[in-house]
Formats: sequence, structure tokens, C-alpha cells
Amino acid sequence: MTTRLVLAIFSTLLEEAALVAIVLWGLPQLGIHIPLAGLIALMVAWGVFSVFIYRMGSRALRRKPVVDLLPMIGSRGKVISPLALDGQVRIKGELWQATSAGERVDTGEEVIVVDQDGLKLIVRKLSNSDLEGTE
Repeated sequence: MTTRLVLAIFSTLLEEAALVAIVLWGLPQLGIHIPLAGLIALMVAWGVFSVFIYRMGSRALRRKPVVDLLPMIGSRGKVISPLALDGQVRIKGELWQATSAGERVDTGEEVIVVDQDGLKLIVRKLSNSDLEGTE
């Protein structure tokens, strides 16, 4: 068994014990009495919920992150902070760290992604030839 599974089982048992304590001791102090069948139904429902949450969490943890910048090459965006060396660009509504592939690019100018360096994009100013290629 994995450590995460052991912790999930242990925490579920503690939650079930707390549920029993509340139903058998806490609620009667307030004048609320739940029959034994109700307590059992609550415990079964909580157990099913815990298994469901554990399985959904396990599936999410096993999923590989989607970090692929290849589709970014050729994308267009606008400069948010001047690119003398490094700055930020907005592409597809997201902010990215970027480096200019040569010249200085000022805020508001349109750029095109030409390469990547890790998670940093390398961009250049959008030229007339880039615009003609899309029409």
C-alpha cells in the first residue's frame, strides 16, 4: 500500500469516529436524536464519498501535466513590458516571460513567437511579411 492510501484510510476512520461522536454525544446534547439506522446511513455515505474523492484525486495526480510550447511557435501576441532583453508578452490571453530575438520591442507592439528557451518564449517584432503570409 502506498503512503497516500494509508493516510486516506486513517483520515477516513478519524472522520467516521468524529461522525459517531457527534451523532451519539453532540447532537443529543442539543436535543436532536438520530436513530442507529440514520447513523449507519451517514457513515456509509461518508465512506462512499471518501472513496470517490480518493479515486478522483489519484486520477488527477497520475495525469501528466500539459506543458507543451511547440504549438506556441508562430503564435502572435502583444508586448506587455518592453523587451530590451527580457519582458512579458500576452499570447492567447496568457502572460509569458519572453526574450527579444534581436531588437528592442516596445510595449503594445505585436510580436510572433520564433522559439523557446525552457518556459521562456523568444519573440521578434511582427513584420509585413508575417502579415502577408496569413492572408
